[in-house]
Amino acid sequence: MTLRGILSGRGSLAILALILASSGALRLGHGVGAAMALQAGGDHAEAQPPLQCPEPPVALAEALRERAAALAVREAALNDRKAALALAEEAITARLAELDTAEAKLRATLSIADGAAEKDLERLTAVYEAMKPTEAAALFETMAPEFAAGFLGRMRPDAAAAVVSGMKPETAYAISVLIAGRNALAPKE
Repeated sequence: MTLRGILSGRGSLAILALILASSGALRLGHGVGAAMALQAGGDHAEAQPPLQCPEPPVALAEALRERAAALAVREAALNDRKAALALAEEAITARLAELDTAEAKLRATLSIADGAAEKDLERLTAVYEAMKPTEAAALFETMAPEFAAGFLGRMRPDAAAAVVSGMKPETAYAISVLIAGRNALAPKE
C-alpha cells in the first residue's frame, strides 16, 4: 500500500466519525428544549386545582348496591349449602364405617357358619362311609339324586364304589351323571 492509500482510508474514517458525533449532538439538543419548556411552565401547572371525577348517576349507584346485596345473599346461601354438604359427607362417612363394621361381622359369622356346615358334612360323610354298603345304598336311593351325588363325591373312592354297586342301575347312573357333570361349566382357563 502506498502512503496516499493509507491517508485516504483515514480520511474517510475521520468523516464518518464527524457525522456520528454531529448526529449524537443533535439528538441531545432535541430533548433539551422540551425539558426547559416543561420546567418553565411547571409553576403554572401546580396552581391549577386537581381534576375531580363527577359523581356516578344515582341509578348506577343503586344498581351496584342491589347487586352487592344480592351477591351477599347468594354467598350466604352457598355457605349454608356448603355447611349442609359437609354435614352430609360426615354422616355418609360415619354410615360407611358402620356398614364396613357390619360387613366384617357378617363375614365372620358366615365364616363360622361355613366352617360348622363343612364340619357337619365331613362328619355325616364319615358316618355314611362307616355304614355297611348295602344299608348306605338303600339310604342313598331314597335321597334326591343331587343330594346323594354331593355325599358320594365327598366319600373315599372305595367306600363310594361299594355304595354305588349296591344301588339300582338307574339310580347309580343318575348320580354318576350328576357327579361327572358337576364341574362341566367351570372355566378351563
